[in-house]
This record gives sequence, structure tokens and C-alpha cells, in this order.
Amino acid sequence: MGRSRYLRAVHPGPSGGVDPEAPEALLECLTGVSERIGRPAVLIAMDDLSAIAVSRVGPMLTDRFRIPHQPDDLPARVADKAELSRLCARWDVPHPETVIPGSGAEAAEAAWRLGLPVIAKWSRPWLLPAGTGLRSTTLLQSAAEARRLYERSAEAGSRLLLQRFLPAGPDTDWFFHGAFARGGRPLLTGSGRKELSWPVRTGLTAVGRWLPDPAVEEAGLRLAERLGYQGILDLDFRRDERGVFRLVDFNPRPGAQFRLFTDTGGLDVVQAMYLDLTGQRVPEPSGGPGRVFVAENYALLAAVRGRSLPRRPPAPPPRAGAEPGRSVRTAAAAPARRGRGRERGRVEAAWFAADDPMPFLAMLAAFLGRGAVKGMRVLRGVPAQGRRTARAVVRAPRQRGRELPPSAAAGASGGSGSRTAPPEAPAEPDELVTR
Repeated sequence: MGRSRYLRAVHPGPSGGVDPEAPEALLECLTGVSERIGRPAVLIAMDDLSAIAVSRVGPMLTDRFRIPHQPDDLPARVADKAELSRLCARWDVPHPETVIPGSGAEAAEAAWRLGLPVIAKWSRPWLLPAGTGLRSTTLLQSAAEARRLYERSAEAGSRLLLQRFLPAGPDTDWFFHGAFARGGRPLLTGSGRKELSWPVRTGLTAVGRWLPDPAVEEAGLRLAERLGYQGILDLDFRRDERGVFRLVDFNPRPGAQFRLFTDTGGLDVVQAMYLDLTGQRVPEPSGGPGRVFVAENYALLAAVRGRSLPRRPPAPPPRAGAEPGRSVRTAAAAPARRGRGRERGRVEAAWFAADDPMPFLAMLAAFLGRGAVKGMRVLRGVPAQGRRTARAVVRAPRQRGRELPPSAAAGASGGSGSRTAPPEAPAEPDELVTR
């Protein structure tokens, strides 16, 4: 960021960081920044903490900054996992089944009822104190873990939520970005699919593709309209086993991959918001779907640890009963209206290593680790298809719907007869259960 050719000046933030519960330091800092600039400037928060804090001091900065109007502490409400669950239930937006337990016993019972493993979230993650080891989201494997985690509620500073676990897989993780004028009027919106993430299957977007989806777009537009949302939002969805997109996170600010949603004229959600806040006309979006966003270091690391980069992602399967998309100002509709052919996807690349060296170090460790493991196998004479473990019980491999040949079955059952060749090796290594 500090080396960007588009950057004119940097203004340091509050010395103690941004604290949404005590935003006075941020107010003083922004007042000083405004005096140095000398004229009103557009202010867009780029993370949840800043969005919550700015909304709380915004009424005192209206003469100094152009800020999206967010009434009634709206960013804090939508970032609160418990409040988001209630809003989704009220407005019929699909959401993972959620329980807010009132005791450790209720937490254990809810974990069993939802089905293990279960997702545990703290409703207000920005209140988590540093150095406690508490994480905003945790995957729990037992009811006892749910009980123990609930007992740390006072330490966490907010309530514990338990949600039904939605397993990740191909074509399950989607997102929605939008810039909205006052009253929830859309300026630029789009839906996309997360094709690679880091950490694998759970983290930020390493490779994403702009793909219009009526169900995702309708849910995002409905939330913005009902909330009267003004500003930029980033929504995360996960599709369950029945094909229903369920909202799992609401971020009241631009997402890291917001540049994915850039039309052929270069308009993205941040530029659209800037034009609206400064009283300028926002151009009608044109083109854009099919674009690909790649964060090179994260994408390479995700490919090494997860799966290969897809060359041609499969088209999303049709869903019965899906509502048609609204007639809104989205770039997705422009090519169809003009009768143009399908655009070739452009790639929006991004590097994050300059301000976060950990992905590069982890990627290097992954390469070296794989090489070391292969070298150890060669030295020990262990085939790549299996492992040797002391005091281990080996389960018979699943045959994936195939029956063993008669001779192999007889040999496996210990029957007499000539020694037979072992069955064909399974596609995956045998499972090992250590005692």
C-alpha cells in the first residue's frame, strides 16, 4: 500500500489502534486528518472494526468527511452474529441453523442436536481479548468441547452461538458484493464463486470468479433494501447439501476481492460509492461477469495444499424454483441486453506478500515439507500409497461398490487354497487407527 503509485499521502491512525467500544481516539485522529487535508474527503472503512467505529463517530464528522449514512449502529448489528441470525429469520434469508445456549448444559445438548462437528462463534468477535487463545470461529468435535467453551463466555465478552456445520466442497462457497446509495438503492452489485481459498476451504478468497446467481443476488438485495443500507457490503454464502445458499457472514465494508467486480469501464464498488457520496452520476455498469480474481501467493499456496487450479470451472447447476433476478443496475445484465456474446474472463491479480509475509513463508514450508516427506519415504522404503505405524490397527479399504474377486475373497477370509495376489490398491491410502 505504501508503494502504490495511486497513493498521495498516508495519515497514521490512532496510536492504540481502533477500538469500537471507545471511538474517541479515532474521532480525534480523523479530526486531525481532516484539518491536514483542508476540505471534505470521502471516508470508507476497510475492515469491520473501522466500520463499526466510524459509524459511531460519523454524526460528529459530517462537515469534515463524506461518509455513508449508517443509522442505529447498523454495522455493529450486522457484524453481530446473533443479531444477523435474527435478521435472517425475520426476513426469510436462508441461514445455518443457529442456537444461542443459555448454559453449558444447553450448549452440550445443542451440539448433539445440531450434529457433530458443530461450528461455534462468538457473537461479537471484535470484543475478544488478545492473548486468551479464543478464536472468533471454532469447529467443535464433541459436546464436552461446547460446554467448556460456553464457560468462557464472560472472558470472551459476548454470547456463544452454535451453528450446524455446512461441509465445504466444489461449488459451495459464494459471495456477494454491492455498493448501495441511501435507502438500499443498488449502484453496482455482483455475485461470485470462491474457487480456491486460504486456509483451504475456510479462509479468504485466493481465486474467485464473477458468476451471476439469482438466489445469491436476490438475498443480498433483499437484505440491503430491508436494512436501508448505504455503503459497501460483502456477504459470504455456503450452499448446503440441498442446494440452498445460506448466508454465513455479513461484512459491512469492501471485501478483499472487491476488485473482482469491475466492469469494462473500470467501475468497481469503491469508485461507485465515491461518485455517489460526492454527488456525481454513477455510470450504468456494463460487462464484467466472467472476470477472475487471483491473489497469486495465496492461490499458489492453496493449490499446493489443496487442489489444482481449475482451468474451466463447471457452470453452477440449475436450481428448481429459483426466483428470477431483479431488474437492477447490475453489470451482469448488460451483455444480455446488448446481445453481445459471452465475454472472455479477465484476471484481476493481487499480491499481499508485501504487508503479510506469512503466506510466502507457509508456501515455502509446504514445498520443503512435501519434499522432506518424500525423501523420508524413499530412505525408509515406504511406498507412497501407504504408511507403517507402530501398534496400529489397519482397516480394510473400502471397495467403492466393487466386490472382491472370488479368489481374493477366499484369501482374505483365511480359507484354504493357493495363495492369491492381493486385491487392486484402493484409490486412497488405507485408514490407520492408532491405539
